[in-house]
Order: sequence, then C-alpha cells, then structure tokens
Amino acid sequence: MVQLSCSDIHLSFGGVRALSGVSFEVNQGEIFAIIGPNGAGKSSMLNCISGLYNPQVGKVMFEGQEVTRLPSYERTKRGMARSFQNIALFKGMSVIDNLMIGRHLHQHAGILTGGLYYGQARAEEIKHREYVEEIIEFLEIQSIRKAIVGTLAYGFQKRVELARALALEPKLLLLDEPMAGMNHEETEDMVRFILETNQVRGITIIMIEHDMGVVMDISNTVCVLDFGKKIAGGTPDEVQQDPHVIKAYLGEEDPEGP
Repeated sequence: MVQLSCSDIHLSFGGVRALSGVSFEVNQGEIFAIIGPNGAGKSSMLNCISGLYNPQVGKVMFEGQEVTRLPSYERTKRGMARSFQNIALFKGMSVIDNLMIGRHLHQHAGILTGGLYYGQARAEEIKHREYVEEIIEFLEIQSIRKAIVGTLAYGFQKRVELARALALEPKLLLLDEPMAGMNHEETEDMVRFILETNQVRGITIIMIEHDMGVVMDISNTVCVLDFGKKIAGGTPDEVQQDPHVIKAYLGEEDPEGP
C-alpha cells in the first residue's frame, strides 16, 4: 500500500531552482533511499515532505490525505518524525529529558494537573517514562540515559536523535544522513538500529545517505536526484546499472581522450 506520494514537486528559492518536477511513491513498511551528488536537492525534498518547506507546485499525500500545505507539527500529529543532518537536540538537557520532549504530542493533562503532578498528569508521566525506557533499551543507550547530551560523543548523539524521533511513535521516519560523520563501528550499529526500527517496529523509513554501500544493502527502493530532477528510481540493482546514475556520479568519458 502506498503510504506517501510526492507528485510533480517544484521548489525554488528566488532564481535558484532546488526541485523540478520530482515524483515518487513510498510503500508502507519499506526503506526508501533518496540519493544523489551534493546539491542534488535531497534535503530540500525531505523538507518538503516534513513541512519545513512548501513547494510552489506539486502535491504531497500521506496515507491518502493531502498534507502539502500543512505545518510540520500537523504532519507530526499524523505520524511523521525526522532526524536532521546537523544534530538538533537540547544539548544542555539529559538524554531521558530529550526523549520525554518527544512524547509531548501524546500528553493530554492540563496545565494545573501537570504543574501539581497530580492525577492524570502523574499517570501519564509514568506511562510515557515506561515508553521512553523501552526505546532506551531498544537502542542500547541505558548507560547514558542520565547523561547531558552535549557531553556525549557524536555517535551517541546521533543515536539519541533517533531515539527522540521514535518517542513520537511515528508511522513514517525521515532520516537525513543518519550515518554522516560516523566511524565504521558506529555506522554498523546505526544500520542495525535502522533495520530493526523498520522490521521489528514496522516503521516506514525515508533516508538520505551518502554511503552507497549502506544504501544498496538495506534499501528496498532508491530514488536518484541530480540538479533537482529525478533521474532514476527502482531497486538498488536497477539503479546501480542505470546509465544516468553512472553519469551523475562518475561523469562521462571524453570520447576524444585527454
């Protein structure tokens, strides 16, 4: 079943055209990768899906409903969550407090009961903390649960950002370069967590990633952008053999030689 569809997306900033007529569909339960050279429009596409940008032309549909003009928080309520290329955590707060912030959409107690920590507010907090502790165990960050985020190594901060996104209980998870800046061991851990998030928790994933080995190993479908246009799409095997993709990444051989 198609969970998300983007149709004829056009996005410009003044005279700069970031996206030109990009269309694709993402099926429920798959890992969908968006790849392309630097400046291809990948993050712009993810921002159009999440609501940070509104395209001038085109339509974004999520679970059968149009969300093209909805603000980010409304899309979050409908089941979208994302991480960022540049870590966007509250670095002066603890890991567990960052994750509890991710539960804000599921909190219904009023200001008075919340301030007094009474009745419904107390019951809600206990329930949310239980959920957060389950995510902490799932991502194997028990040892840093009380640590201040800003003091953590980069790889752990990326893992905490994934944890906070999962705290929202998303149906669709948008990951912007989740392995960027990681060493080999950290990358292997993140790949494992992404696969388990998809396969165990049943969450659809749209991922931007420059590590082609990772993309080709774990993705069901790959969409390739170049200069704001979609130049290829399909399974990893199909995309790797596409001449347009080879040209975009490797260039064309000069028939006249050097």
